[in-house]
Amino acid sequence: MFKKKKDEEKEIDFGLGKIGFGGIFKGVGNLIDLASKLSEEAKEIKKEGEIDLSKIKKGMKGIYGFSLKTLVGGKPVVETFGNVKESPKGPTVEEVREPIVDTFDEKDHILIIAEIPGVTEEKIKTEISGDILKLSAEDTDRKYAKEVLLPSKVKPETLEKTYKNGVLEIKIKKA
Repeated sequence: MFKKKKDEEKEIDFGLGKIGFGGIFKGVGNLIDLASKLSEEAKEIKKEGEIDLSKIKKGMKGIYGFSLKTLVGGKPVVETFGNVKESPKGPTVEEVREPIVDTFDEKDHILIIAEIPGVTEEKIKTEISGDILKLSAEDTDRKYAKEVLLPSKVKPETLEKTYKNGVLEIKIKKA
């Protein structure tokens, strides 16, 4: 299983080809460097409506989070989700939550994945208006709403959705 290379580096064959320890450590090092660079770039991102969470009053029940995404060679994109919003009087907790959503521009369709836990499938509503997908859900104790900008024109009549374990998956064929 182990073989020595000329420069005394050990290799392991996992059945997928031989991998040297030096290559593994170099790959991990590159991943750490990339994460560090991404972290530094994220600190530089200035967003409108930043929320000072230290001003939230005791007893408020809110959800606030962010999703950090990058594309190859692109700058990081920060998207917030939850029901904590900034107002002139400070942070407020709204009844309607904004779900975390990922949009993928595939070859022949658009794929949207939304995390909407705590609702039944029958309560989820979708509507396409031009290049905007309106997503909403309301159950006994949870309400969600979000407008998603679609990356290309779609055929609204081809919308297919599946919902399992709080994850909504929507596929819409491109026009």
